[in-house]
Amino acid sequence: MKKKLILIGGTMGVGKTATSRELHKLLLPSAFLDGDWCWDLNPFIVNEENKAMVMDHICHLLQGFLTNSGLNYVIFCWVMHQQQIIDDILRGLEPLDFELLNISLTCQPQALRARFQRDAQAGLRQADAVQGSIARLPLYDLLDTIKLDVTAISPLQAAAQIARLLGDR
Repeated sequence: MKKKLILIGGTMGVGKTATSRELHKLLLPSAFLDGDWCWDLNPFIVNEENKAMVMDHICHLLQGFLTNSGLNYVIFCWVMHQQQIIDDILRGLEPLDFELLNISLTCQPQALRARFQRDAQAGLRQADAVQGSIARLPLYDLLDTIKLDVTAISPLQAAAQIARLLGDR
């Protein structure tokens, strides 16, 4: 079986991590990497040096997972709101041989607001970041990805749909 890399992008709060965790339970044997884990800096500073470091870490970890003989699936989630980000990741994985499933999770703005409010009440996210996240939603329409609207479905339902797209579930 050829390795399968599943990229799951989407704006902050759309449910990438929750969906990826559910998919990780469904696909065996699999590895799961959240791009935010490679960007956990305090203070959080976005500059060219840090962006290059994070991209290097992501590609290094994904290469390790993709070359591990004990894994069939590699799940990676991150904001990935620009095609260049996706292209840079894939370029960093050359010349590895794998099948790619590239998904963007989308939802309606009112659903995103509700998710942000729940996360903010749980102390997981800053409520004032919702406007930036909503503003990013249209960027996903421009990407070369499969769009999955998660407005009215749970992370488990989204994961099941992604697993079906792989064609071997």
